[in-house]
Amino acid sequence: MRAGQTVARMEGSTRDMLTCERILLNLLCHLSGIATAARQFVNAIEGHAVGIYDTRKTTPGWRRLEKYAARCGGARNHRTGLFDAILIKDNHLAATASGTLADKKAHGPASPAAAVRRAKQYLAADVPAEIARDMLVEVEVDSLAQLAQVLPLGPDIVLLDNMSPGELRQAVEIRNATAGDVQLEASGGVSLDTVAQIAATGVDRISVGALTHSAVALDIGLDWTPPPPGN
Repeated sequence: MRAGQTVARMEGSTRDMLTCERILLNLLCHLSGIATAARQFVNAIEGHAVGIYDTRKTTPGWRRLEKYAARCGGARNHRTGLFDAILIKDNHLAATASGTLADKKAHGPASPAAAVRRAKQYLAADVPAEIARDMLVEVEVDSLAQLAQVLPLGPDIVLLDNMSPGELRQAVEIRNATAGDVQLEASGGVSLDTVAQIAATGVDRISVGALTHSAVALDIGLDWTPPPPGN
């Protein structure tokens, strides 16, 4: 889009146009800002076989609209909510400290590997097959040792949390040597200044919360043109 470009035309009564003007501009400016941010990230990784993904860090009530805007900019959608994928993160592990997944020997929460094993068992035993086959299992790890432990269990995706580019490259090497079908997702601290370096490590996915929680609204205005005399 270039400065001064017309993106839409409206016709109607003065009252109706002024009533809906600000609502429509707020919506269009915000969502266009998300699409623009997504396109900037996608352009920054051009030439690398990696996808840019949004997150659930969305405005309450606006999630589907904001995720649509991210797609319009060339990004891909991560899960929509807690219902369409199993994503095991650090807080989930911490919550198991006193439950059935607790690591009794270490007197602490379950390991990422134990949580993946339990998730697989749950899908196999308690979820209808037609739903389970489409349900991705993703687990967050914050060390290469945890990565090595979860890969043999076959999660669909492993989220590499706040790892340096050097660690990400090592993670890709470990994955390639042991579980080539598992996708690796880099997350945490991703910016336009760092995303190309992250993409070059060989990960499959890069999730960027800033697409939705920090996108700058695009500057779009409504200019009124009165009808010709006699109309």
